[in-house]
Amino acid sequence: MGAKRQKLVLIGNGMAGVNTLEHILKLSPEQYDITVFGSEPHPNYNRIMLSYVLEGSKTMDDIILNSWFWYEEHRITLHTGTTITAIDTQQKIVTADNGLTAAYDRLIMATGSNPIILPVPGHQKQGVVGFRDIADCSVMLEAAKQYRNAAVIGGGLLGLEAAKGLLNLGMNVTVIHLMADLMERQLDPSASAMLKAELERQGLHFLMEKQTAEIYGGERVEGLTFSDGTKLESDFIVMAAGIRPNTALASASGIEVKRGIVVDDYMQTSADGVYAVGECAEHRGVCYGLVAPLFEQGAVLAKQLCGVQTKPYEGTQLSTKLKISGVDVFSTGVFLDQPELTVIRKQDDWKQQYKKLLLKDDTIVGGVLYGDVSDSSRIQQWVREGTAMTEAIYAELMGAGGTVLSAADRVAQMADDEIVCGCNGVSKGSIIKAIKDNSLTSVDEVKACTGAGRSCGGCVPTVSHLLQYVLGDEYAGQKTKTGICGCTDLSRDEIVAAIKEKHLTTVKEVMHVLQWHNPEGCSKCRPAVNYYLGMLWPQEHEDEKDSRFVNERMNANIQKDGTYTVVPRMYGGVTTPEDLKKIADVAVKYDVKMVKVTGGQRLDLIGVAKEDLPLVWEELDMPSGYAYAKALRTVKTCVGQQFCRFGTQDSIGMGIRLEKTFERIDMPAKFKMAVNGCPRNCAESCTKDIGIVGNDGGWEMFVGGNGGIKPRIAELLCKVKTDEELVQMVGAFTQYYRLTANYLERTSEWVERIGIEAIKAEVVDNMDRRRELYQDILAVLAELKEPWSTALEEQRESSYLFDAIQMK
Repeated sequence: MGAKRQKLVLIGNGMAGVNTLEHILKLSPEQYDITVFGSEPHPNYNRIMLSYVLEGSKTMDDIILNSWFWYEEHRITLHTGTTITAIDTQQKIVTADNGLTAAYDRLIMATGSNPIILPVPGHQKQGVVGFRDIADCSVMLEAAKQYRNAAVIGGGLLGLEAAKGLLNLGMNVTVIHLMADLMERQLDPSASAMLKAELERQGLHFLMEKQTAEIYGGERVEGLTFSDGTKLESDFIVMAAGIRPNTALASASGIEVKRGIVVDDYMQTSADGVYAVGECAEHRGVCYGLVAPLFEQGAVLAKQLCGVQTKPYEGTQLSTKLKISGVDVFSTGVFLDQPELTVIRKQDDWKQQYKKLLLKDDTIVGGVLYGDVSDSSRIQQWVREGTAMTEAIYAELMGAGGTVLSAADRVAQMADDEIVCGCNGVSKGSIIKAIKDNSLTSVDEVKACTGAGRSCGGCVPTVSHLLQYVLGDEYAGQKTKTGICGCTDLSRDEIVAAIKEKHLTTVKEVMHVLQWHNPEGCSKCRPAVNYYLGMLWPQEHEDEKDSRFVNERMNANIQKDGTYTVVPRMYGGVTTPEDLKKIADVAVKYDVKMVKVTGGQRLDLIGVAKEDLPLVWEELDMPSGYAYAKALRTVKTCVGQQFCRFGTQDSIGMGIRLEKTFERIDMPAKFKMAVNGCPRNCAESCTKDIGIVGNDGGWEMFVGGNGGIKPRIAELLCKVKTDEELVQMVGAFTQYYRLTANYLERTSEWVERIGIEAIKAEVVDNMDRRRELYQDILAVLAELKEPWSTALEEQRESSYLFDAIQMK
């Protein structure tokens, strides 16, 4: 046996903390048992992209950096929606708001920062919000549906992003700023004036040098009063006046705090074994709010925790390269004119471009760019290295004497160690090596392989130029991604065809033979490939548990507090007194937090501890309800002709038959059925993947319904007269869906993509094809392990879970 793993706890599930974990997992993946606590109900997401969610160009799924699967894949215990309220630095235990505790050997605090809410009278009224997380975005999106006039307090980056997002949502937006210039901490007055003029052209209004004195109104805000006595009517206010390190927990726990949590050059706090990283940390008197320094801190901390020799963190040369409301801006080093500095400046109002270099004793010490930021990497390098100004640099940057470097020439002149992606610390040399070694041909592939462009996206143009530089005429620009994920260019159909042609039988074999750019795959492609292999080779392919989602591996649904929900099978929603007693006994014995009737006519046992899962299943001795699986979840039934005076068919009997026939088989996505004994639709067949309605002449079969995020009414596929015909039709339809759908594509999306007439032609009209599909699915079902009367067998396959039974 190897050395016992140490316990590492991370407080804060944001970008800085999770980026540190990524480094740790690369350096020493077996060293720590990792537990993460996050106050938000989401996995790690890209906070920089919140403005895109607000404006509607991206969804929450688009900005997720580390999916739920990623945490499970790396054996990380994640508690979302859970806030740590106390740290016992002597006993080394953290306690959460829900009473959960966790011991640690090493603790990382990455508690981030809070938006500054100005303590002016009226700041607690309804309609006043900050702009810091996805919940704030949701509030703003709802407000835009109901109200017209919005005010944003703060003309910095965050305020301008919020303002533009609200403008795009149709609101009349006014930005209120205390200073004379927008983004005065990053831009000089000239660049700031150009930015303000462009944003005014786009439709924003500005009140500069205004100090908010009061927010007036009744329960809800109606407007603002300023210190000069003027007023602005507004029914929604966003405060974006800055951020403050979140130090309350550290302070309450006796850890040294000034403006932030005080750390040394290796991110160690005043408490033994406790470290801090990100916006909450104060290093050498400085708290950072930009992404690049937070990731630099994380890289140093990860090496420190893994025992890898590293240079100390000595602070970060700040630079800002951002796209604000469609306008690119950049600054680094000294950006304001000073008497002792020499200033080189070029302003082009026609092309809306501005360039400025600042020199001290002929050494480049700062720069500002507006509009065209293609020279940002070079300027940052010059400032970092203290480069002396030369005629050649002047000619290149200012275009003197007709010398204007092409983008390819610019990247050719970059040093290999020059940082391209400041957010993730990716150099030109690293990107070029990845392109050559992995035959990368698109920005998305470079992003997946190296991380460059993964955060703010400001380096994407340079990455594109590097691809052009390496590939030459073979580079066709930033291609639209057609692959199932960034690890491969291959589509679902191409992968399935290659698996058939080359007779590939394992996930690793597929990724190796088909030349995945990321040889380990990711949380999107690994489960998909595992499904395709099982679908094509049911007799040969051995299911790869490591490529399953966390819920499927655990045979239970993980909850935000880290416990699990167990759902036993109840065929057709029917149970017995004996089974009810088993459920009650188990719920009492294992301190189940709640027993809930589900929408699928079953009972949830909510709040089962991870280590109790094998024992719970063993004592239930009931089939799993597969509430976690990409498989048949439920067959909902009404009471039908057995009991209902309107019933014309035995809906309960048919529901149980279908559920027992098609349970256990893998599907592209979760799959639900319903059977009604008459057209009154009490079992809600119209919103199921397959909905069956009985009538005097037989059965009607509807397909492609969905009652979830994208509701869809099912479409009529066919009418059949006998029970046997119905079962065959259900089997044929299900198999056709299994063979042709994309992984995670619900039947509602699949029916729209394929078309109901095309499905009818394949499943209903062509009787030979229907029989073939039905025989195929029966063959797959015959290969499934029997009796599978309980879920215990699956649990035992996970040895680390089965150990719990042995120990008990």
